[in-house]
Amino acid sequence: MKQERPYPKVTISPKAEASVRHGHPWIYGEEILQIEGEPQNGGLVDVVAGKTFLGTGFYNSISKIAVRLISRNANDVFDHRFWRRRVEYALRYRKTVMPGADFTCCRLVHGEADQMPGLTVDRFGSILSVQNTCLGMEQIKDTLYHALWDALTEMGETVIGIYERNDIGLRTREGLAEYKGWYRSDTIPAPASTVTEIQENGVRYLVDVEKGQKTGFFLDQKYNRAAVARLARGKRVLDCFTYSGSFGLNAALGGAAHVTCVDISQAAIDLAKANAALNGLDGKMDFLCADVFDLLTELAEGKCRDYDFIILDPPAFTKSRKTVQAAARGYKEINLKAMKLLPRGGYLATCSCSHFITDDLFRKILAKAARNSAKSLRQIEARQQAPDHPILWNVPETDYLKFYIFQVV
Repeated sequence: MKQERPYPKVTISPKAEASVRHGHPWIYGEEILQIEGEPQNGGLVDVVAGKTFLGTGFYNSISKIAVRLISRNANDVFDHRFWRRRVEYALRYRKTVMPGADFTCCRLVHGEADQMPGLTVDRFGSILSVQNTCLGMEQIKDTLYHALWDALTEMGETVIGIYERNDIGLRTREGLAEYKGWYRSDTIPAPASTVTEIQENGVRYLVDVEKGQKTGFFLDQKYNRAAVARLARGKRVLDCFTYSGSFGLNAALGGAAHVTCVDISQAAIDLAKANAALNGLDGKMDFLCADVFDLLTELAEGKCRDYDFIILDPPAFTKSRKTVQAAARGYKEINLKAMKLLPRGGYLATCSCSHFITDDLFRKILAKAARNSAKSLRQIEARQQAPDHPILWNVPETDYLKFYIFQVV
């Protein structure tokens, strides 16, 4: 570095240097060899290897991830203009990949994939729902929120409020408090209700940004749900782990003969019922509060042949490498039972949303389930998350959703 830098400096290990040079933005605490100056948690530090500048990032000694890089350019100045440019870049990308009405209901910021570490911003019509797990980003949230508000307004988009869904345990590992509620400022108001209505693929949903899962609604399966709808005409559909009923609703609107939605949560079943009524689909759908594992076992043992299209959209069975094998057994069990239930010529849509279940492992799980069920799988589509949840090839953690549609033959 030729000029004097205003930030403390951390020197990292050769292993970390290789990772950073390959484009990964995280540096773990054990990879820091030396610290010059007095970095503040949530403040900026320069990252170096020897005398070579590698980037600037947010520092946090409390976190396992000690530095999250935000820039690799020594000329960047991290003021409001810097963050406004970054926000605008993210919004322009969504305008391109989520055109038309899709832009009104999509993920606007996807953390590291948008070089805004730990930050998630989902748009549900006129409400933004925000979740953050990075201390440095928390400390500049006023700048970020006003940049989002102003940029969207200048694009002609209507936004009436920003709701913070920071009620997740992961924040405590970063030294952040858990909370949720409307963000308030002199120029950003707080709406009266946390419930809003959205439309996705022609399906209407009620979304509660205060009580819904994650930020209120799962947006990453948008186009996968549309793919299911295209195959659903005339089918008898079993939608497992339905939550808000989204896959089942898409199948019903796609012309399914009948749809049964199953979830272990009565609150989820009530939400799915309300969404069915909102779309005038009460007569084409029924709802069952049950454990999917138990239900599939019961149906398989009873040699049930009521369904010719089964959808499996389970929650992540693992969130760490330590439990991958147990999760793999769970994925195999539900897919094996679904394949046994389906007649030859039936259809299966199945997915995993865990980053730790790699695509290669998931394919092996499905192949083993098919062998054990004495069925073959004819692949129709292999899909991932929608493009508003972008995947950076140099950041494997951004690649998490595997989605397959098969005909069982």
